[in-house]
Order: sequence, then C-alpha cells, then structure tokens
Amino acid sequence: MTPKLILDLDTGIDDALALAYALASPEVELIGVTCTYGNVVVEQSVRNTLAILELFGRTDVPVFEGPGHARAKDSFEVQEISAFIHGQNGIGEVEIPDAARQVEQTSAVDFLVDSVHKYGDELVIVPTGPSTTIAAAIEASNVFRDGAQIVMMGGALTVPGNVTAWSEANIHQDPEATDLMFRSLRNVTMIGLDVTLQTLLTTAETTKWAELGTAGGAFLADITNYYIDAYKTTSPHLGGCGLHDPLAVAAAINPGLVDTLGVNMKVDTEGETRGRTIGDEARLNDPDKHAAVAVRVDTTGFLLEFMHRLSVLAQATPVV
Repeated sequence: MTPKLILDLDTGIDDALALAYALASPEVELIGVTCTYGNVVVEQSVRNTLAILELFGRTDVPVFEGPGHARAKDSFEVQEISAFIHGQNGIGEVEIPDAARQVEQTSAVDFLVDSVHKYGDELVIVPTGPSTTIAAAIEASNVFRDGAQIVMMGGALTVPGNVTAWSEANIHQDPEATDLMFRSLRNVTMIGLDVTLQTLLTTAETTKWAELGTAGGAFLADITNYYIDAYKTTSPHLGGCGLHDPLAVAAAINPGLVDTLGVNMKVDTEGETRGRTIGDEARLNDPDKHAAVAVRVDTTGFLLEFMHRLSVLAQATPVV
C-alpha cells in the first residue's frame, strides 16, 4: 500500500515549497491539505493552497479549513515579522490566479479524525504551522489520540528559538496545543530549527527554476527569492533561506534523511520560557519514548532531492 499523507499548512513560502515537494513525491499519496493560521490568516492559507494546487495541476487534492486562532485567544493577527518574511499575501507578493474550486465543507478536524480511522498506521500527518488543528483532533477522538503518526515542523531543542530566545514561531503561536500533542500522542517526530537551519537555498538554485521558462518554475523562483531577501535582513549569517517545512515533508517520506533522539517532550506554557520545547523531566526515565527530535540531517542528500523533485514538477507546468 502507498503511504497516505496529510499536510497541515499555514501556507506561506516554505509551506508552498513543502506542498510542492509532496506533490513531486511518488512514494506517497497526498490525500488532503488542512489549513491553519500563522504566516497568514486561515482564509489566506486556504486561498494560497487551492491556488498552488491548481497551478501544479492537482485539483484532485481536497483542501479543508481548520480553526482560525489558538484556543487560548479570541482572534489572530499576522505578526509583523511574518508579513515581512512571507509577504502580505503569504507567498512573497507573487500573484497567481485564484482556484476555480472552493474549500471542502468538511472541517479539517473531522477530516483528520476520519482519515486516522480509515488508514491507521498507513497515514502520516505533517503539520508545518501551529498545532491548533492537531490538538483539536486529539480532543475530538480517541482514535486520533491512539493512531496518529505526526512529523511536525516546529520547535528547537539544541539551538535558540527564532521568536524569543526559547521559542520557535510555530510553537509560539499556540504552546498549549503542541504541549497537548507531545503529552497525548505516541508517535511524534519533531523537525525543528536544529536541522532546518542546516538546509539552505540560495539564488544559485532559484535561477535554475527561473530558467525552466514555465509558470511553475517562475512561481517557485519568485517566492523563494523573496524569502531569501528577507533572510538577508533577519538572518544574514546564514547565507540563504531555511527550508523548514520542506524538510519535515522530506523526513516524513524518507526518515533516513535525519538522525533523531528519542525523548518525551513537553512545551513550557507559562513564564519567560513560554513556548520552549524541552524534555519532560517527569517522564525522563520512562523507557517508552513517545517523541523523536531530529538532531542531524543529510543536508546534501536532501537539497539534491529537493531541487530535483521540484524542478521536475515545475517543468510539467505551462511555458510562459
């Protein structure tokens, strides 16, 4: 059986690249995308996701809308730094046509629960934004609690956060949700800043996409160049943009790309360290480790596969 994949995206630039990677990966079947808030509001995430799927000719992949804000808050506004990094529209101010179809009527939570019930351990879910939708699914059904396999982008264990000294952006949006996920699920792999900041893209690679002369190549090049320019301001020491969300998708498809440390995790939800992802001292000696944290990555192998897959995907779109 071909493994089934669900992406839970707050569709900014690296989410778009992650979606493209999933579409270009024949080893898995992308059965749906759930949309959350973070880089953009949830409605913009839905819009971007539908439009990107149409651009790459994959209108068969259904899209579902998740909750629009953390449970601890009544509303959500995009942070200024997120708008700077991803653009006001989330995809680097690049304009692509709206999709002809609409978001599904089924909620993201119901879709997740139904999918876990249907596919069991054949299913992998990759959240690349706040864990709000995942937490809601955990609370909705014991089937999800017992059967979900998660490969998430978020957190930082051995390096500082990128919002505060302790907190990474996705966790920072809803620490309570990620804490619930860590404490409730038995199979969570954390792909955090520890490894994603070792996977960098530069204009040398985006030029190759632009030279394809296709709509898909131009889109990938333009959004990523915007991302690279933002990194020149926010993280000039890196020399490129971090492929955070694509690495999580790649690791879900090919776990051998990363080395992991088994550890029962928690998230600090109070005080100055709110949003910190760290080992749970109360479960330190529990031999049953419910989470794995990526601490090393095959950077060269991942980047070669990333460029190859997205280039093949983009080559198949119309010439411009």
